[in-house]
Amino acid sequence: MKFIINSQLFAKHLQALSGVLTTNNNVPIISCFHFHLDDKTLTVKATDMETTLMVTMELEEAKVENISEIAVPAKMLLDILKSLSDEPITFAVDEGNYSIEIVSREGKYHLAGQNPESFPAMQDKGDTTKVVLPASVLVNAITKTTFAASNDDMRQQMSGIFCELTPEHTTFVATDAHKLVRYRRLDVVSDEAKSFIFPKKPINLVKNILSANKEECDVTMEYNQTNVFFSFGNMFVACRLVDGKYPDYERAIPRENPFRLTLDRASFLNSLRRVSIFANQTTHQVRIKTGGNEIIITAEDIDYSNDARERLSCEYEGEPMEIGFNAKFLIEMVSNLDTENILMQMSHPSRAGLLTPVVDDENSKEDILMLVMPVMLANS
Repeated sequence: MKFIINSQLFAKHLQALSGVLTTNNNVPIISCFHFHLDDKTLTVKATDMETTLMVTMELEEAKVENISEIAVPAKMLLDILKSLSDEPITFAVDEGNYSIEIVSREGKYHLAGQNPESFPAMQDKGDTTKVVLPASVLVNAITKTTFAASNDDMRQQMSGIFCELTPEHTTFVATDAHKLVRYRRLDVVSDEAKSFIFPKKPINLVKNILSANKEECDVTMEYNQTNVFFSFGNMFVACRLVDGKYPDYERAIPRENPFRLTLDRASFLNSLRRVSIFANQTTHQVRIKTGGNEIIITAEDIDYSNDARERLSCEYEGEPMEIGFNAKFLIEMVSNLDTENILMQMSHPSRAGLLTPVVDDENSKEDILMLVMPVMLANS
């Protein structure tokens, strides 16, 4: 095996795959890239046993003799590629002992490859159902939901992103029982109703790769009972779905919310960031007191005699009320809304509040709802 490739282009593609790599003493070969050269097409794979990323590259100069596959130590290869200038390099494998030689303008570098026979095989696609969606839609769905997913490994279902496909819309949901985000697209539909749970790590890898690509493209998503497959450009991602049943998130969303608070998003966000500095660093509690055309946001840390208070103009419908929230949760949610104004709907200091963007376009294909549980106030 021998080929010539641009060092920076090579590094860029391998860096995209490296996010899935893991150090596993029981299966050391998964700390390697798997190379396969077929004529002038180089295919590189990386896996952590649950998720596999693959990229194909078309080469101008390549030669396959007796060996077409090899496992290459990933970290060492990436380190040398990132330190090289933007130049063509020659990559050659000794078919006798899997020794690798990389030749650049500056010099020669040798590293030991491995026999690729024990490299894990990619998941079998079998029968799948296919949905095509724009990359920007998928990136938005992942960005606006993953922050709300649980970090508790003991609750695997809630640590993933729930995806629900129907003939009317596609919905992405994440929750950790303290906050919940439902992101729905009315322009992405499926012929049949189907739902499954994405694991958080691979879905974030897909988002990062798509975000790094500045050009819009379509993403083909294929799924079956156990796996989901993404393909776009020269990239392919396969990952195992999370087993289990996702909580009935619709039951958690309160339906009667007579108190409506409309705020300038940027002003509210900046106020929360300032006031939360003075909140208790364990509870991160802020109080929101509503009434008339203004709200008062306060926080205090009695242990250190810190407190803050700010007043904001707003539009409010309902009776005066005081409610407490975790400032970190509110900041995360408001940061992931991008309209000029936002609407907060509430019913009682002990019940969840809802955050939605105020959208002027009645034909918008995007529907976002965020739910945050209140924090009980000391005088409640």
